[in-house]
Amino acid sequence: MPCANCFDLPDELALPFLEALGLAGGVDVLLSANGGNVSFLAGLGPKDELVVRASTSREELELFLFADERPTVGFLGYEFGLRRLGLASAKDSDFPLGHLKKYETYLIYEAGCVRLVGQARPDGRVAALLEQAAEAAGVAAAKTAGSPAARASARKESARAESLGRLVSASLDRQAYEAAVRQTQERIRDGDTYQLNLSIRFTAEAKGLDAYGLFLDLARRHPAAYYGYFESGPFRVVSTSPERFMRVRDGQVLSQPIKGTKHLDARFGDREAAEAEQALRTSAKEDAELSMIVDLVRNDISAHCEFGSVRVENHKSVFRVDNLLQMHSDVTGRLKPGSTVLDLLLDAFPPGSVTGCPKKRSCEIIDSLEPHSRDVYCGTLLAIYGPRDMDSSVAIRTGFLDTRAGFFHFYAGSGIVMDSSPSCEYAETLAKAEKFLQLLGGGE
Repeated sequence: MPCANCFDLPDELALPFLEALGLAGGVDVLLSANGGNVSFLAGLGPKDELVVRASTSREELELFLFADERPTVGFLGYEFGLRRLGLASAKDSDFPLGHLKKYETYLIYEAGCVRLVGQARPDGRVAALLEQAAEAAGVAAAKTAGSPAARASARKESARAESLGRLVSASLDRQAYEAAVRQTQERIRDGDTYQLNLSIRFTAEAKGLDAYGLFLDLARRHPAAYYGYFESGPFRVVSTSPERFMRVRDGQVLSQPIKGTKHLDARFGDREAAEAEQALRTSAKEDAELSMIVDLVRNDISAHCEFGSVRVENHKSVFRVDNLLQMHSDVTGRLKPGSTVLDLLLDAFPPGSVTGCPKKRSCEIIDSLEPHSRDVYCGTLLAIYGPRDMDSSVAIRTGFLDTRAGFFHFYAGSGIVMDSSPSCEYAETLAKAEKFLQLLGGGE
């Protein structure tokens, strides 16, 4: 390692480095592996923690976040957002409402360089761990420097092969989900909501599962912008989200809600994919979904943004993730001088794209239609760097391992509007869960 606090690491070795880093355990990671560019924030050795409960006050959150300059990494669950709206789900769950950590050491990787933050010099334990991880990445580099066959063999050798057992349950089967879609449409006719997000919780056997290995395996196979791995008591959160909730950099706010999805057949060539993208952009249904949520997000952030600063940019932008085309818009603003990222976060939570419009009434309807708690799903994974700096995802394409019971729970959902086809919404929900469903064993 060329210096005590930084060293170069090519993007292709970032995941082998994280894999070696995780062998010691106790590592939480926020990872972006989108479009060939890799960056991550890893926390080693949690030093201070705040488990968010119903009794946790705003003042406690503020004190934990801003008492010192160390970054905070963690999550806030969907049910935390319900309480922010004055709602409380009666569904039984011992999953925490949120969990925030500050660490002894942080590793920040971007632009091909790993930086050590939090210590003037790494202590012996951390230094040894970094040396081992760098050495493991170096071994991977040597293996991939040979012939194409050698590189293929090395990739196969380094790739994890984590899998799930049989599917134990789905909270809503096809018939029940489609019935819930029709009930949602009745609520839309009655004027209770204009659209809402309806989800399914899947539960699979997972005894012996290495959740960190699963996280890295999925990142290799299905890269996306907002991966996260977080340990919370007996729970191991694995998030593969493509959606940003909010980023704030020196007070400049960006939210990127996703609404509008089209499944891509594996046999599609460039022409068929271009036609599918055009169909997505011109769909009246998908346009209505996105436009309503964009207006909701504009309203959510306006209370803490300077007057006249909130704008919508790049409306109906389309990107590809896995086997899906997704549509999103950029909602931007400028944080007021007297407001912090916590103010912004609390008043915009839970995210509009996974609730509905109007938000509070939609959440009430969701709670009546879904038999499951959402827990971390549809909440946020986040990193808060200071009162005017943070980044956060919408925790979709997300699941968690319960190490006590040996079950892995994962979720997927779809936005329901008046024009929705119940069968199409069910198919879309399965398509969003596909990366997890493909891991199932036991003949399911």
